[in-house]
Parts: sequence; C-alpha cells; structure tokens
Amino acid sequence: MSRRRARAIMLQATGSHAGKTVLVAGLCRLLARRGLRVRPFKAQNMSLNAHVAANGGEIGWAQVMQAEAAGVPARVEMNPILLKPRGAAHSQVVLLGRVLREADAVGYYRLTPRLWPAVRRSYETLAREADVVVIEGAGSPAEPNLMRRDLANMRVARLARAPVLLVGDIDRGGVFAGLLGTMTLLPPADRRRVRGFVINKFRGDASLLRPAVRDLVRRTRVPVVGVVPFLPRLGLPEEDSVALDAAAPAARGGLRVAVVRLPHIANFTDFAPLEAEPGVELVYAEEPAALTGAALVVLPGSKDTIADLRALKARGFAAALAGHRARGGLVLGVCAGYQMLGRAVADPHRVESGGEEAGLGLLPVATTLGREKVTRRVRARWRPDGPGFEGYEIHVGLTAGEGPARPLLDVEGRPEGSASPDGRVWGTHLHGLFESGPARRHVLDWARGAPTVAGTPAPPDHRALREAAYDRLADALADALDEPLLSALGVS
Repeated sequence: MSRRRARAIMLQATGSHAGKTVLVAGLCRLLARRGLRVRPFKAQNMSLNAHVAANGGEIGWAQVMQAEAAGVPARVEMNPILLKPRGAAHSQVVLLGRVLREADAVGYYRLTPRLWPAVRRSYETLAREADVVVIEGAGSPAEPNLMRRDLANMRVARLARAPVLLVGDIDRGGVFAGLLGTMTLLPPADRRRVRGFVINKFRGDASLLRPAVRDLVRRTRVPVVGVVPFLPRLGLPEEDSVALDAAAPAARGGLRVAVVRLPHIANFTDFAPLEAEPGVELVYAEEPAALTGAALVVLPGSKDTIADLRALKARGFAAALAGHRARGGLVLGVCAGYQMLGRAVADPHRVESGGEEAGLGLLPVATTLGREKVTRRVRARWRPDGPGFEGYEIHVGLTAGEGPARPLLDVEGRPEGSASPDGRVWGTHLHGLFESGPARRHVLDWARGAPTVAGTPAPPDHRALREAAYDRLADALADALDEPLLSALGVS
C-alpha cells in the first residue's frame, strides 16, 4: 500500500526580494515545531551563494538555511536547478548538484525538456518522505514573457497540487498595486490557485492597513492571511549581492575587516558571522580607499576569477593591497580570492573567461582552472595546532605551490591552502571559515595580533544564531498568520 502524498503549500511573490526565502524558513520551523515532517523545495534558484548538500553537489545557500529550519539535512532534491550568473547574460546551469552547462536565456529555455523531469522527480522524492512540503517560487509568477516557460512557479504549484500564498513587500511601497497587478496578469486557472495574500515587512500599526485590505479583498475575492512585521537584525544570509547595497552601516570602532566587493562576488555568505560578531566592523570595499584602517582585508570567492582579477587591478586594488601588506596589514583569500593572491591564474579550457593573468603575487602559488568542479564537505584544522571546524569546497582548478610557503590547514589528512613565510597572507579554498566560534576567533586573533585571554569562552557557532532566528521567525508567523485558514489549507 503506497503512502499518502504529502500536503504542500507554496509561497510566491510579486517580485524578487519580497522575503519569500525567509518566510519559507520560518514556516518550515513553525510546522516542524508542531511535530510535522517538513521539507523545503525550490525548483529553480538563481544565486552565487551556494553550499554543498549532505548528499553531495551544489545547492543554493537559501535551501540549506530552510533545511536547517526544518531540522533536516540539506539535499540536492531541495533545489534541483541552480543558476549561477556569470555576466554577459550567461549562467552556469547546475542540475541536481552537478554542472550541466553554460547557457544564455534562450539556451536555458531549450533545456526545459531535460530540466522539468528532474524537478518532478525531486519533488516526488521529498513528498514521499514528508508530511508537508513548503515550496518557494522564484521572482514573479506573472511575467507575460516567461509564464509559458516558467519552471519555478505555477507549474510547480500544479505538480504539487499546492495552494499558493502570494507575498508582497510593503517596506518597498506599492504592495497593494503589486498584489492586484499580479492577480490581474495571472491566467484564471492560476488565479484560482492563489488562496491568500501575505503582506511582509510591515512597520507600525497594522490597523492602518484595514481600508486597503478591504479594497484588495473586494477586488480579488482573496483574503489577506497575514501581516508579518519587519524583523530587524535576523542575521540570516542573503541570496544576492544586491543585498549588499542595502546593508546596514557597520558598527564603528571595532576591529575593521574589509571584504573587497568583486564584480562577480560569490559566497559572501561566508562573512555573515562577522556581521554579527561583537567588536568587529565589517565593510564591503568597492574602492581602495575603503581599505583604510582595516586590520584584515579579505578577497572573497568569485564566479569569474580572471575577469575579477583584472577588475581589481583596473580599480587600483593591486597597489592598495601591496601597500596594506607593506604597512603590516593582513590579507586573507578565500576560494577564488586565494587563487588571485598567487602568481598567476590560467584558464586554458575557458571554464570562465579564458586566458591567463598574472596574480597579485602575495602568495607563492599558481592556479590552473580545470573542467571538473570540486564540491565536498570537509573537516579541517588550522595548522599547526589551531581549532578544528567543518567547511566546504566549491571550486575549479588546481592551486600548487611555487616557492617558500607553508600549508594553512589540514583537511582530512591532506595539506590545504597557503600561508606566506611572514604569516601575513593566508589563502584557502575552504568556505565556512567563520561558522565555527573557535575557528572564527582563531582568525580574528590573527587579525588583532594577539591571542584571546586564556579562559575566555569561545564565541558561539553561527549556526546557533541562525537557529535562534528561525525560532524568532516562527514565533512571528504564529502571531501573524490566520491559523484557521492554514488549517483549511491542510498545513497547520
């Protein structure tokens, strides 16, 4: 006898950055706290912030976060299609955790016959083991030029037989026009699938919205099922670098850490723990002048290493980094940033931009990009006797030593990364350096030039802060959402 199909609910939105990702995480935690087996699902995600799933392969960081909120390991089935933009209207298409190919928009839509079966199988796998699947859409479901080819919104809702809650961001303004306009553009069958509106990021007295809510309900015959308050300082990673434009000003007066904002910056989620670290002033530097006063400068990951290396030089960062080091400052390179710190980066197979470029020359290593991408979770330890931590690798190519340097880490029995002879420049391919409290303190002690006083408790792992944020989200949703309606939809 086959097990009954999981219930499902889907959150779509009037557009990107309305808060779907965070609301899905909160709903996953709310339902999991009620004893339900919950799985998140997003058919197609476009992001340069990726992680490695427990069953191997790349998925969006957002789905890792949602899986944490649901209390389950992240798997590639939770995000079967990941699009990683690479400039010039092209993206790398990652299917079930593995690179499929590069494609522009037209080429991507030609892949639909191959992509949709993977979406369907992934959803069905999750539905067989869950009580509820909480689904996140992508962008807007009502783009007339995309509806017929859209793999992420109403087609998924039909597959899952999921009622849809449509989310609008009132903090940006125009939320009622956005909700009404979306409903107007949707075909009648899809319009009927929308069972409620969620007004997100509201500041103030919700009673002031009543006239507008009544008007929206009169026009659409769809209820507003919740007004979710603006929740500051959640500390959860953002999906896209556009979030860096709206980042809150850094706390002043602490240890200044400057992350160079590369044109194709990737996995800037690595630095979310530093944003929450007391006594640290984290800034994203778009110009060399922003490095002034920094004890530590970080070169982050990139989706186009050689192009970003050339951009750094053109913007004057090469000279600024050399001067920073000469004045006694420290430099850390992560993944592509590590590769840029070496003597050369070559891309003979045109994995990214192609060609070869001289590196910044701060580490005696050289990198050749290869066709195979490394994606794995690992256990690592800082050399020679530093703390251990869990990290992950997502990179292409081989970085090899070309002179005097020492390995930075031990990774499951092999040396990894590089430290300059004077100890002022570090580089590693590992992401997640700051997730562990003891590992984060190890790097910050290096940046301060002094060890933490013996006996000082280690700072918490950043996962603990995310767990608290998921609970805070769940509490807010429990207060904001219409419980009888959720019960009627079968997901409470």
